[in-house]
Amino acid sequence: MEFRHELKYIINYADYALIRLRLQALMKRDQYVNPDGLYSVRSLYFDDYLNSAYNEKYFGIQDRQKYRIRIYNCSDKVIHLERKIKKDRYIHKQTVSLTRCQVEEILNGKYDCLRECSEPLHLVFYHACRSKLLRPRVIVDYEREPFIMDAGTVRITFDRNVRAGMDGWDIFNKEMTTVELLDPAYLVMEVKYTEFLPSVIQSLMPRRSIEFSAVSKYVLGCDKTLHKRMFYL
Repeated sequence: MEFRHELKYIINYADYALIRLRLQALMKRDQYVNPDGLYSVRSLYFDDYLNSAYNEKYFGIQDRQKYRIRIYNCSDKVIHLERKIKKDRYIHKQTVSLTRCQVEEILNGKYDCLRECSEPLHLVFYHACRSKLLRPRVIVDYEREPFIMDAGTVRITFDRNVRAGMDGWDIFNKEMTTVELLDPAYLVMEVKYTEFLPSVIQSLMPRRSIEFSAVSKYVLGCDKTLHKRMFYL
């Protein structure tokens, strides 16, 4: 199981413009971006009847995990079921594919389709849904601009327009009403790497005067959508 380092920052657009300008000379564009250099990400997060994923993140528990279904550009061409495992300051992400039909079954509370899959994560998720009553909790949207570097397997992303869905769990709904989770003057910068963070990249990191944050889009989304928490009350 390969764990990676993950650093998160909340930065303003002036710092973003400067960091981005420098990164363009050092790192490559991700091959999956749209012509404007961005792609949209929509994640449907799940939590259990004890609201464990939320509470563990909120109270700073070091070893934790959460599940989500993720799509890109509001399309069903690529659908991922992901389990994100965190141990101290390291992360590991497990990913398997889902079909739109499987997602619709899951959202209707029918999980047996997962038992027919061969990947272990499908079965782990199935048992979590059955034994821990894992259920949809919040939908989070944002536009992502990614940069990659082979040395150190570095990936730097800028996430803007971070929003939470306000009506229902249909992640394929392009007309979903959303609410902003961050002040419009700020965005989230994430830095992930495996072996090491090259010194030339370290020199570009936000100043220490800028907030280094364990910001969680999931927690922010939960806090903004309290009206959808009846399952946990």
